[in-house]
Amino acid sequence: MSDWLGIGSGLPWWGWILMAIGVIAIVSVIGALFLPDWHDDDYTVGFEADPGSENFVEWSAAFLDSPIFQGGEVTLLQNGDAFFPAILHAIKEARDSVNFEVYIFEPDEIGRQFIDAFKERARAGVEVRLLLDGFGGMKLKKRYRDDLREAGVKISRFRPLSLRSLPRFYKRTHRRAIVIDGRVGFTGGAAVSAKWKGNVTNAHEWRDSMTRVTGPLVSGIQSAFAENWVYCCGEVIAGPRFFPRIDRGEGPCSLSVVSSPSDALQPIRLLFWLSFINARRRLWICNSYFIPDRRLRVAVIERSRAGVDVRVLVPGNHTDALPVQAAGRSYYEELLAAGVRIFEYQPAMMHAKTVVVDGAWSVVGSANLDERSMELNEENILGIADRDFARAVEEGVEADLERSREIHLDQWRKRPIYQKIFERAAKGLIEQY
Repeated sequence: MSDWLGIGSGLPWWGWILMAIGVIAIVSVIGALFLPDWHDDDYTVGFEADPGSENFVEWSAAFLDSPIFQGGEVTLLQNGDAFFPAILHAIKEARDSVNFEVYIFEPDEIGRQFIDAFKERARAGVEVRLLLDGFGGMKLKKRYRDDLREAGVKISRFRPLSLRSLPRFYKRTHRRAIVIDGRVGFTGGAAVSAKWKGNVTNAHEWRDSMTRVTGPLVSGIQSAFAENWVYCCGEVIAGPRFFPRIDRGEGPCSLSVVSSPSDALQPIRLLFWLSFINARRRLWICNSYFIPDRRLRVAVIERSRAGVDVRVLVPGNHTDALPVQAAGRSYYEELLAAGVRIFEYQPAMMHAKTVVVDGAWSVVGSANLDERSMELNEENILGIADRDFARAVEEGVEADLERSREIHLDQWRKRPIYQKIFERAAKGLIEQY
């Protein structure tokens, strides 16, 4: 017994106890950081409704506990030549408030335009709030932040690197939530950097889109900003200045889904799943980091086998994350064998995040189709029931497919063995991306 307690073995009994506590602590930290605390059983049942129909919107909203927004306008803005001028114009027209949250903010030729616009509006008496991710916004150094603050801009950073934030540092805010005067909003896949400028005229101009929103749905984007803002600095963004009452009217019927790592419901994953399983004719998915989990893959495969035209558009050789691309490619064979058509965009990095179903229902926003967006990041997306908007999304996809290379199953199976090994290794680290 004395030997078991460490007496005579060089380590006292209390040393063994401390060692056991240390091992338990390490295992607990690893589990808390890298393992989900929910079951990953297959989704079943759901409901059947035509995507974009009144029933589809109402039943999705009820299940996800999301309000329904009716009215206003939604406009798809393709590439930097369209969305940067639109966002800057809205900022320059601001009269009361500018609430601006993106993942990446770089003080380059594009970033400086935003910095100048923020300072000009703040000096004119407009309340300007800038919320940046502590990792994605690292290039906006202290001298730029001090310059903005001196002009009257309120700046907060989401979990900058510090001892306090270290246990949660890998959980980032990836949201795109831009709201002007509570009445005009923008969300999508882009952020503030010169890589998003232009119209994909060369390999350095990223392909992406943003959606401009007016009417009641702006409140959904404002909520995404307000949640993270109060978390970062304690200021409560509420009341009619930020959430003006706008009666329902003619226009799109929409949902806004805001997700955090604490959401055991995983609402973004579920909205994608509900959208996929109800596709009847077309399911077109564009995503820059396409690593769908088993439940979403099963939904896509089942729809393809049922005769739905399922197409997936992802980046080609121009990608900013080779391991992520490799992890996604590890699922190609399974999807191709089921009849899913996969295309890789050739001219430049394809960073768009859109889904369009049956020409009637669209999902846009910040979320990628990977574990990080579903379980680790702060994200926000919109579900929009509007045929004109869906048509605009489809036209964009059709144009992109013309500039893409389709992957065929027989050719894909002949890829080099080293590529297959890389894909398997990348898939094993899927949650860390």
